[in-house]
Amino acid sequence: MQSNKEGETYAPFHLNTKDTKIAWMGSIPHNWTDQTDARNGGKYDKWLDVKKAYKPTYAHMPLTVGYCKREDFPFYYSLADAFTVCDQNFCSVIAGTHPNRYYWMTGTVREENSAAGMAHLWNISNYDKPTLNWKTYPERLEENGVPWKIYQNELTMGFGLNGEESAWLSNFGTNVMEYFEQYNVRLHPGGIENLKEKKKALLEQLSTAPTTNLTKEQQAKIEAVKKLLLKTEEDEKKYTMAAHDALSETSKNLNAKAFGINSNDPDFHSLSPLAYEENGVKRELNIPKGDVLHQFRQDVDADTLPTVSWLMTPANFSDHPGVPWFGSWFVSEVMEILTKNPEIWKKTIFILTYDENDGYFDHVPPFVPPHPFKEHAGKVSEGLDTKLDFAEKSQQTNPSMKESNIRESQIGLGYRVPMVIVSPWTRGGYVCSEVFDHTSSLQFLETFIEKKLNKKIIEENITPWRRTICGDLTSAFRPYNGEKVEKPQLLEKIPFMEKVYSSKFKEVPDNYKKLTVEEIAQINTDPLTSPYFPKQEKGTRSACALPYELYVNGELKDGKFIISFNASNKYAGKKAAGSPFTVYSLNPYQDEVLRVWDYTVSAGDTLQDEWQLENFADEQYHLKVYGPNGFFREFMGEHKNPEVKVQCRYEQDNKNPLRLSGNVIVTVTNTGSTLQEMEIKDESYKTGVKLLRVNPKSKASIILDLGKNYNWYDFSVRAKVGSNFMERFAGRVETGSITKTDPLMGQVV
Repeated sequence: MQSNKEGETYAPFHLNTKDTKIAWMGSIPHNWTDQTDARNGGKYDKWLDVKKAYKPTYAHMPLTVGYCKREDFPFYYSLADAFTVCDQNFCSVIAGTHPNRYYWMTGTVREENSAAGMAHLWNISNYDKPTLNWKTYPERLEENGVPWKIYQNELTMGFGLNGEESAWLSNFGTNVMEYFEQYNVRLHPGGIENLKEKKKALLEQLSTAPTTNLTKEQQAKIEAVKKLLLKTEEDEKKYTMAAHDALSETSKNLNAKAFGINSNDPDFHSLSPLAYEENGVKRELNIPKGDVLHQFRQDVDADTLPTVSWLMTPANFSDHPGVPWFGSWFVSEVMEILTKNPEIWKKTIFILTYDENDGYFDHVPPFVPPHPFKEHAGKVSEGLDTKLDFAEKSQQTNPSMKESNIRESQIGLGYRVPMVIVSPWTRGGYVCSEVFDHTSSLQFLETFIEKKLNKKIIEENITPWRRTICGDLTSAFRPYNGEKVEKPQLLEKIPFMEKVYSSKFKEVPDNYKKLTVEEIAQINTDPLTSPYFPKQEKGTRSACALPYELYVNGELKDGKFIISFNASNKYAGKKAAGSPFTVYSLNPYQDEVLRVWDYTVSAGDTLQDEWQLENFADEQYHLKVYGPNGFFREFMGEHKNPEVKVQCRYEQDNKNPLRLSGNVIVTVTNTGSTLQEMEIKDESYKTGVKLLRVNPKSKASIILDLGKNYNWYDFSVRAKVGSNFMERFAGRVETGSITKTDPLMGQVV
């Protein structure tokens, strides 16, 4: 739930794409300012206040907490059902489109790979010529002779498509290589040719413009056209084929491969009307006349796809909430192209993801490094410089020139976005819950190219902190030996277009509700019984094995509570992943409500931190620890705790000492002089309460068999009598084997 400054509270509610016009209601703010404000230093409580819809008509609605279901995007659900969805995939930046795409294709937003490097945290404001120049991954591929290409129908910078044509036919500005000087986008042959057409159109506007009795508005328009004509004529002198031909061969290759467009399709700049009738009402919309996937389709059909391809969509096929949601068809068509030839399909890996979350709320806060300039804000393993992933006020661009837009913050991770990996090696409807971000796609290319081509092409811009917590996607893959692969039901273009367009004429969503105190209490105490709590689809899915072996345990000692964070590599070895952790204080700490600490532990390392009890309200500590894939710890107590120390660790497999069994061992050490009776209660999986008796100055252990829960656990440890001491442990034990998603979340316990 989220509350606003007026005290109104809303729970997430369903956005019905069929029976409402949500697909036509526009975007929600999602720039560096409001994204960091919504996160609020990790407190995560400003979404309703800073994420009001751009369109004033809808600003009163809590649209940010809206969500969609299977019936809204059936094709995407079928894609996830058939392949592997990555549900811990985050944006790279707590910002918008361009910064996240910089990470996706270059590994950074900084002009230089140092803490002093200027950070580009906003979309560019100059679409006339490129201004960026740091090294990009396509350049590294080019230097090493690895074939690559970026596909789009048409470019943005320097091209004359406007309005509806631009929304359907240009690349929406999403190919950020256009903004890098070394790619020379203004010397693209198509752009040079376009200048002639642009000049011709401007001259025609002037020739048909009125010449007498002009209004101020007409005069201003004519002056604007004249100014644009002058600029176009200057561009004609500057951007010529002679200048293009004078480029080095490397520069020509970068230009040609980054800006592959559909100019071989005679209709790639044209729209055509689609007329239909709905319930006796005649409707008409314009859609692309040509094939927006023309060159990609040709290259697939000819089996000439390069080793690495990027696909950029027009705005209307991007699924960006600021434009109508026609994107499902584009992805469906890509699937049609890739799967029709078995010889192509069997060697395909297609990664579908999104640059940012628009302004929509997600209930999973992103992991970030600790604030590098605040005391007791968290810790990181040796060798991780958190300043590389932090933007000071003086280190960030500010296109708006407004001081009020500047925020000092960790750069990322940003909020979660969907990722589906489509391939014969990811078939079967699996879920992969390793932490990923946009740099994970680059890390995957590093791994893939090294294995396939024996070439080590490292993206040097990716910081050690990101490499520590963000995987390279390989945990989502499994062996493929020619088994049948179930494919999603593809969309029919015309009926789908009509369906989306028809939703434009529906009513606005009105199924959100301002919650009462009683309704809030019900959600907090028994959410599944509340009609206002969103319902997860029932059932479990196959879950990929993850490279995590995480241990977080705590103990009260000498008036302070000490927590150790360990990302073990004992069983996973070189494949073991480091891990981020976030700690929240549920009791005010140093008078701050919901204090937050951030940690990053490298694989094989242990960190330790401590909290003085005197800094907690009433000297009672209450800390919650969150890690990847449902990893959770909770510690609660006070000076009068029973003299015990609780440890949760994982049982070694008796048959194979090189792996874990999937069970948990709970050990209680009694450091006092009296017998302690401890209750170990299953909080989720209905295995009851177990009693552990621990004699003075000794310890006792109990094994929790997790076989029926697919290695998932959620238990608390309490003294049987007379204390508010409690520790809670939840998560999944990784054994290196495929298992299932959480049966509690799937409501099948």
